[in-house]
Amino acid sequence: MSQHGQSFMKGTFVLSVAAFINRILGFISGMYIARVLGAEGIGILMMAHPLVPLVITITELGLPVAISKLVAEANARGERMKVRRILHVSLAVTGFLSVALTTISLFGSEWIASILLSDQRAYYAMLAITPIAPIVAVSAVLKGYFRGMQQMKTIAASDVLEHTVQIACVLALVHLLLPYGVAYAAAGAMAASVVSEAISLLFLVASYKLYGESKMPGETWASHLKQGRSTLGELLQIGLPTTGHGVIHSLYSTFQPLLITTSLALAGIGTALATKQFGMLAGYAFPLLFMPSFITQSLSTALIPAIGEAAANKNSLLIHERMNQAMILGLLIGAPATVILYVWATPLTTLVYHAPEAGVLLQILAPMFFLHYFDAPLHAILLGLGRAKATLWNYVVATLFKSVAIFVFGSQYGIIGVAYGIGIGIVIQTLLNFFSISSSIGFYWSIRPYVKVAISMILMMLCGNWTYHYFVSNGMPQLWCVITSIVCSLFLYFATLVFTGTLSRKSTRHRFSFPW
Repeated sequence: MSQHGQSFMKGTFVLSVAAFINRILGFISGMYIARVLGAEGIGILMMAHPLVPLVITITELGLPVAISKLVAEANARGERMKVRRILHVSLAVTGFLSVALTTISLFGSEWIASILLSDQRAYYAMLAITPIAPIVAVSAVLKGYFRGMQQMKTIAASDVLEHTVQIACVLALVHLLLPYGVAYAAAGAMAASVVSEAISLLFLVASYKLYGESKMPGETWASHLKQGRSTLGELLQIGLPTTGHGVIHSLYSTFQPLLITTSLALAGIGTALATKQFGMLAGYAFPLLFMPSFITQSLSTALIPAIGEAAANKNSLLIHERMNQAMILGLLIGAPATVILYVWATPLTTLVYHAPEAGVLLQILAPMFFLHYFDAPLHAILLGLGRAKATLWNYVVATLFKSVAIFVFGSQYGIIGVAYGIGIGIVIQTLLNFFSISSSIGFYWSIRPYVKVAISMILMMLCGNWTYHYFVSNGMPQLWCVITSIVCSLFLYFATLVFTGTLSRKSTRHRFSFPW
């Protein structure tokens, strides 16, 4: 296997390990917050959060993706000065925009809250999270540089450090502020994110000082900015479509709580109950749904420069090899995750959140969410192929369908209808990205692995359902019923894959080219 393949898969592995640790830490933090604040407090958090991604998206201008692609190309050509110019121009642009927009957000916070927040108790949480924008924007630029240089260990270490600090700050601040009310406790949870991001940024800056490009003779900030017009043009050519996608996503996320609560109000549900139900959906069901996707997300991070390099070299065979790796990995991860989240939906929400009523939402979304495990790699492939505009329009169409579905179904069937509306949006977006790739370079795959995995899923579901009820009927504590039945079903799932040859050593090496 080539050195590029080694770097690609090793980078994916490092990011996956770090993402797994971060998911565990984030899950523990989220579980603590959910139990302490309750569904109502989680609803307040979810309402306050969406404004910040919008500010961050605008300030980043899609540059992190562009940086990783351009830095990888410049580094391959040995253009050290261009690498540094890319970084300097990006930092100047994001630094200026983030500070300006954050200042505007802080001064206009009351006006923004009066428009966007259906529950004004979320104002303090929104105010606490606003200063995070400049920190995240600069961190994203540095991470884009390290991705382009294939230094994935630095990114992984910074992410683990961030989540470790965050969980410590959350435990301290929520406990300290809870006596003053749920609104102040939610603000404390948001402030913890600011502190952890700041620590992560300091680590990235120190890492760049140690391992980054050394300063070259005669180099100054002014010289980079004066000569950086063409570099900025290259960055924006890639970044602006990505920014459009991010802006629409952030705008939708900002108005989603209002859209959901409005549709629930039309269904006859009051503000307090609507906030609680929204909290169950966004704070209880979604973290469980997103938990298994860390591997495909990590793969996507490494996939963009890998696909971009292969496309630049006109190596269609390598492009399709990477695509096949991504799709098979998404299948192998998404299949058991979907079964677990569907079969054990209510036991999981009961054990983790003490909220069995959230189980029905998880069970509705789990089958449709199966396609989400393919969507992140498909999105990355399109970006690597230079088709950022296609990802933008696919997202616009899917978001329009999702918004209409949420409003129509939510106003008729309440929170159950909202869950179906969100699931419909996920399905449409994944299919549109798939069709965009197929129309661009074709999509070649073998149906056999998918049939084998489908059979394994069915057997896993039957085994899990039977073993869980068997252990429950014999008086075993619920925690051990869930753990034991999941382990048994997973064993059968992987045993079936091995028996059918899907996970044999020879086929695994062929499909994934893992460096072992």
